[in-house]
Amino acid sequence: MDDVAAAAGVSRALVSLVMRDSPQVSARARVAVLEAANRLGYRRNLAASNLASRRTMTVGLLLNDLHNPWYAEVADGVHISAEQHGYQVILATGRRSPAVESRAINAFLSSRVDGIIVAGCRMPLTHLTAIAQEVPVVSAGRSLSGPTVGSVSADDAEGARLAVQHLFDLGHRHIAHIDGGRGAGSAPRRAGYVAAMRAVGLADNVRVISGDFTEEAGNRAGRRLLREGDVPTGFFAANDLSAVGLIDALDDAGLSVPRTASVVGYDNTAFAALNHIGLTTIDQPRNQMGRLAASMLLGALTGDAELEHVHMRPRLVVRSTTGPVADAG
Repeated sequence: MDDVAAAAGVSRALVSLVMRDSPQVSARARVAVLEAANRLGYRRNLAASNLASRRTMTVGLLLNDLHNPWYAEVADGVHISAEQHGYQVILATGRRSPAVESRAINAFLSSRVDGIIVAGCRMPLTHLTAIAQEVPVVSAGRSLSGPTVGSVSADDAEGARLAVQHLFDLGHRHIAHIDGGRGAGSAPRRAGYVAAMRAVGLADNVRVISGDFTEEAGNRAGRRLLREGDVPTGFFAANDLSAVGLIDALDDAGLSVPRTASVVGYDNTAFAALNHIGLTTIDQPRNQMGRLAASMLLGALTGDAELEHVHMRPRLVVRSTTGPVADAG
């Protein structure tokens, strides 16, 4: 800063004010300082300046799977809220592995982030609770019950009920669920499916096929059902990617969607609305969930808010992959 001050013909204190975006600096002086800084290649040392305040003004964001567009939409919301509060976001992916997630969390802590947001995290709650002893932690997309960790999630059991009820109302009675394996939200969606089937009198028709939150898992589940025979007329997939993989398997076998089989996904990711896909799905407000998770975390950091557990209401979005069952007219 001494070099910049000399080059701009101002005091070191004025350079400091400019670098901190102080409103007490005239436009002329600000331009002179910034031009001098640019010529000299000066960059503010954030690590040094944040050392005194014991804040790095960064948050770690751990996404479970970069291949799933749901996480990108959550990340957008996190970034928007963080930037509004003057925070930077450090991004990492867990690649659907608790072990990889753990390493990413350790890297965040080594970088001295002020707080951590985990989206779709698969590591045990006990691990997250331990991390919360060091920095505030908020989960997006996975409902948690721990008192020291905040969470923002959709009511996944209600989302599953909406999917089953929609297919039932279209005349489908043989409705299968392609589950999400160990994915965040898969357990309540699976339980919600079973409960909804019982509620409409289809307890004997409950059929859960193991899967995961990937296109490959949905495709494998579809091919397995085709090999076994007695293919259901209605499907509720645990997420949109799985639903698309399932549709691909059905299409390869010559089964038309929705004329022969109807498919409902979950998440309402951006590609679900594309005309050539037109996926009926359960919407959870991804961007809003990301914003709320970041606001909750930053509120806990400043003492303006407490960590809590928020459940957002899902809604059914009907598109072209669902229709009346063939024998129902």
